[in-house]
Amino acid sequence: MTNTLSSTPPAQRRLLGALVILLLLAQIEQPYPEIALLQHIPTMLLLVAAPALLRRWPLSTAAVACIVAFLALHTLGGRYAYSSVPYDAWAHTLIGTSLSEAFGWTRNHYDRLVHFAFGALSVIPVAEIARRWGGLSHRGATLTVLAWVLATSCLYEIFEWLLTIVAAGETADRYNGQQGDIWDAQKDMALAALGAILVLLVQRRR
Repeated sequence: MTNTLSSTPPAQRRLLGALVILLLLAQIEQPYPEIALLQHIPTMLLLVAAPALLRRWPLSTAAVACIVAFLALHTLGGRYAYSSVPYDAWAHTLIGTSLSEAFGWTRNHYDRLVHFAFGALSVIPVAEIARRWGGLSHRGATLTVLAWVLATSCLYEIFEWLLTIVAAGETADRYNGQQGDIWDAQKDMALAALGAILVLLVQRRR
């Protein structure tokens, strides 16, 4: 494990270390302990596997930074079960008003941000993997990014639906975070696709 980690570039080790610290901090006085493990175990497993994965399939620091940024957003959301991320309180402290008051929101939109970020932050690592390890052209990598974002978003929403069936009602509701919106799954998938498309368009203009 030590040899594997030492082969990871220093900047990437720092990124992974920062994510480990954030994950540990997120467990302090955990407000939703009943779903904390369900929220954070994927990040824990990826952190454990990251050195070996990066040694076998190296990625650029930019790609690793995108992955870590998404996992950091997810870790913060997981601490507060997404629906209760107190961004309004934070905004009120910083600027004297809440975001919900400023924009007329009636629900907590942190989960929307994370779905959008998933699409946007997938572009660099997925395109890099498609080109480097899949041997695809730029166009092929672009299509792969869109396919990845749409397919993964769809599979995640199916997982949430299955969780609702097998888990206790309150636990499932807190994990899913639909907040009464019957179109929550469709909006989440659309935002992920929008995030990817916007980043791809910016890259195309450059």
